[in-house]
Amino acid sequence: MEATPLEQLLREAPDDLAAWGAYSDVLLEKDDARSRLIELELRLTREVRVVERESLQSEIDLLTEEHQESWDAELPEGVEAVARCYGFATKVAVDWSPEAPARIAEALQGRFVTRLRIRPGTAAQEADDEHWSDESDFDEDDMPLPLPPHEADGFADLDVGGIRELDLSYFRIGDPGANGLAAAASAGRVATLDLRYCGIGSDGAAALAASGKFGDVRRLHFQRNRLTGEGVRALACFERIEELDLRYNQIGADGAQALIEAPFAGSLKRLLLHRQDVSEAGVKKLASAPQLPTALRSFWRSM
Repeated sequence: MEATPLEQLLREAPDDLAAWGAYSDVLLEKDDARSRLIELELRLTREVRVVERESLQSEIDLLTEEHQESWDAELPEGVEAVARCYGFATKVAVDWSPEAPARIAEALQGRFVTRLRIRPGTAAQEADDEHWSDESDFDEDDMPLPLPPHEADGFADLDVGGIRELDLSYFRIGDPGANGLAAAASAGRVATLDLRYCGIGSDGAAALAASGKFGDVRRLHFQRNRLTGEGVRALACFERIEELDLRYNQIGADGAQALIEAPFAGSLKRLLLHRQDVSEAGVKKLASAPQLPTALRSFWRSM
């Protein structure tokens, strides 16, 4: 179903309360119970009296309990709503399988679906569970260890151009999966890219950064991967990053230097790293780097 101009506005600006009020009127004409839900939730944002707030919340809860199952039934089979706004799915989750790309394409036709979570399918999860441990992903020479085998083929068939958040956390796709994702059709609209615990190394990070498909990313979650200093240097292609999580990657002093030299260094609002990730020499580099904002330099001086 093609989005109306008002629906497209709300996809782009989901916090526009006036637009939601106008959309409530549209839904009322269609006898859609979400019209009443929007009305109640908008009133709740304006109400200051405790008694009225409790009454409104109670009615919201009853209305949601009555209709949410039928509202979620608008999603394709195999697609789960994991976040909602006024009863509409805004983030959906899909377990990876040969059918996943088609299911995702259909799910993204939802009126306000702009966030996607891709989870490992059964075969991939079983293989990962068999090999997974809390041990480091690096050997005694600080070189990345091989990942367990799994299926992550088909990423190149994805078209994620219509979403703002792509979440693959804990799906151990490794460099092959990252390369497939780099080849996926996309209009570069993703602002949040969550790749925590994905087993991606420097080659995969370089492929994602160089693809141009994720040039709009502001928040990059790369915790506990297999990144080295070389991989951090490749991240420079993500020129618009404001929040960066690189914890539990052994990037060393070379990685710290690469961060300092990155084009986004001066725009960083949040940088998550541990002392052991960058080494003592890396801490000193970050603490004295004029390219970093003052608050970040101060943080590293206190480490």
